[in-house]
Amino acid sequence: MDNLNNINLMPKAKEEKSINLLDILKYLLFQWKWFLLSIFIFGGYYLYQYSKTPFIYSRSETIMIKTPLNTMPGTRITRANYYNTVNVASEILQLRSKELMRKTIDRIEGDISYTVKKGLREYELYKDAPVKVQFIDAKPEVGFSLQIEAVDQDHVALSSFSKGNTSQVLKIKLNQTVRTPIGLLKVTRSPGYKVSDFDKPVIVRKYPREAMVGYYMANLKIQQMEEDASLLQVFVEDSSLQRADDLITTLITVYNEDAVEDKNKVAINTAQFIMDRIQIIQSELGSVESNLENLKVSNQGIDVNAASQMYVSEGMMHESAGNDVQTQLKLVEMMQNYMRDADKKDDLIPNNTGLVDVNIENRINEYNTASLRRNRLLEGSSSENPIVQDLNITLAAMRKNIYRAMENAVSGLQIKINNLKKEQTQARNKAMAVPAKQRMMLSVERQQKVKEELYLLLLNKREENAINQAMTEDNVRIIDPASGSDAPIYPSRIKKLALGVGIGIALPAIVFLLMLMLDTGVRSRKDIEEVLSVPFLGEIPFTLKDKGGEAVVEEKGRDYTSEAFRILRTNIGFMAAGKEQRVITFTSFNIGAGKTFTAINLAASFRYLNKKVLLLDLDLRKGTLSNRVNAQKEKGLGVTNFLANPKVTVDDIIYQGLVGGIIDVIPIGVIAPNPVELLLSTRLDELIIELKKRYDYIIVDNVPVNLVADASIVDRISELTIFVVRSGKMDRRQLPEIQSLYDQRKISHMAVLLNGVRLNKGGYGYGYGYGYGYGYGYGNETKKTIWDKLFGKR
Repeated sequence: MDNLNNINLMPKAKEEKSINLLDILKYLLFQWKWFLLSIFIFGGYYLYQYSKTPFIYSRSETIMIKTPLNTMPGTRITRANYYNTVNVASEILQLRSKELMRKTIDRIEGDISYTVKKGLREYELYKDAPVKVQFIDAKPEVGFSLQIEAVDQDHVALSSFSKGNTSQVLKIKLNQTVRTPIGLLKVTRSPGYKVSDFDKPVIVRKYPREAMVGYYMANLKIQQMEEDASLLQVFVEDSSLQRADDLITTLITVYNEDAVEDKNKVAINTAQFIMDRIQIIQSELGSVESNLENLKVSNQGIDVNAASQMYVSEGMMHESAGNDVQTQLKLVEMMQNYMRDADKKDDLIPNNTGLVDVNIENRINEYNTASLRRNRLLEGSSSENPIVQDLNITLAAMRKNIYRAMENAVSGLQIKINNLKKEQTQARNKAMAVPAKQRMMLSVERQQKVKEELYLLLLNKREENAINQAMTEDNVRIIDPASGSDAPIYPSRIKKLALGVGIGIALPAIVFLLMLMLDTGVRSRKDIEEVLSVPFLGEIPFTLKDKGGEAVVEEKGRDYTSEAFRILRTNIGFMAAGKEQRVITFTSFNIGAGKTFTAINLAASFRYLNKKVLLLDLDLRKGTLSNRVNAQKEKGLGVTNFLANPKVTVDDIIYQGLVGGIIDVIPIGVIAPNPVELLLSTRLDELIIELKKRYDYIIVDNVPVNLVADASIVDRISELTIFVVRSGKMDRRQLPEIQSLYDQRKISHMAVLLNGVRLNKGGYGYGYGYGYGYGYGYGNETKKTIWDKLFGKR
């Protein structure tokens, strides 16, 4: 045992476990076929996806929101305060409103698609389609599709209807309304229509409008170019370049039209108010002029003013001032009547009439601007919008403030009128001597003047309002028209292939690494040497050339198995180190480790050195070796008979040349009912002593350790116990138990042999420590290629 611990095959101190990236890379490279298959599958799938995905293009347009800072003063002569509350963020929200997008889609017919299939991919034709379909009774919320093919210059065939009889084919004449399974429709020619344009069927799809609103809203992006700038860049992505351009341009056009309409609402309401007042004043003025005419006729045309010119001059000054105040008072009262009208509570207040003071006009202007903003927000949302509710509260407060200001103005004007009346009364008292007719004349002339001034003022304001309405401007100005690259932004062939190849590499790598991490089996010499200090004899490669009871090693064989057993034989010689180790026992932890296979082939390897070798089957419970070499078919004597019957001799149980005609075998004979008692008998020791006289090596096939007590009992006759570990069959967590057997000396002269190693497996650490000596010889060498060196072909 001491010599065994001092031999060169004694492993070095246990090395700390670490992850070797080269080992992992080698492990993955050995799976190259799976990687190649995965890359082919995923690369092909993503190439297929690329080939069928429609191209997507991106277009952009630069616009400017008009504000007082970027609008020419000359364009705001009569409405200078209209732009003072422009907010770029709110304009962006309005540009992204669903109602605006609905109007845009309706105008460009964006819910109707014309496509043609070339290869696997569909291409959007839009206005380049050879025909145009009008869905006469289709509702905006419905969707359907059909296929159109040319028959001749005047007829087309409709088929593949998405509703009704899908197999129906209709031959119709162009420019005529027909009923189809999807409703009434009319197919018209596009400019330059030719039958040759129908080289492939055209697929026409009518999408629900709300679905297209959602689609374009998702593909619409509006961003402010600078934080404090009123320049915006509008992006649209679509499968048609021309449709993307039309969508952006039409969106801005519709937005400007709505903005102009909102602005003109104030002018329209003001014009209506002025017209109503002109008609009233015109009627009143005509009545006053008739009274004046009657007074002059009844006075026979005599001028009575000359008699009291001195008194009248003084009264005229106060009268003139009173006329102005009366005019302002009437206008204020008319505005109050307008605001008290419940039917006009939500209407815009007439503005810029010049009939009230500047403070009230400014408040009315602010009220109208806020009311227009609220109305625009209501179009894109609902009255439950928090911003709309806040604006409603603000508008109510502003309206109350305007009304209160008018009340204050009325009070002030009334005070002025009272003062003027007092002064006028004093002047009138001085003219008490003037005849009553003169006073009546003056009263009528005064009414005429008031009505005339008011009439002229309203005429001027009507013209001014008309000028304002004619000069109404857009909110948005286009800086750069819709443009962009003609190359599609999606899909990208390189990105698709790269993604497919990436997944094709990553997925099998993850699977194999998970298999590696979850694999707890002993796979290589490295797995054993990292845990055990037990001497390691070598590795036996996995072979499919199992010949049953015959040896697979050949005397001059160049194969891996023959070389592996030569190395094992040599290492056993190194372990002997001059000490006799002729009785070699094979054991393991579990069944199927390959003890019998290894014992037979090791015996053959020793026999090729002209050594006398005997195979002894001491598995008295199963007799695996005996069954494999067909020793039981004779139903002859065996080791059981020898141990149980003193009359049986050694010569009676030896079967000459039973394995390959060169190796003798002692089978078990019969299955023993009491194998432990038989193995404990001295007859076993006598048998070994006698066999050692006759043979150079006695190879014993023993039972697995820990399953039964037989292995420990047989250990007394063993000079070298080879513990066979089957690659992939034994859990690494069992290795400490082997170390425990070694440390506690439960098995004498113990060494470990790894059996069933797959040379082409490429496992983590596979191939470590063997391979030297393989292939030496002459006559059968084959030159290894780089491919063989990379992927482990030997």
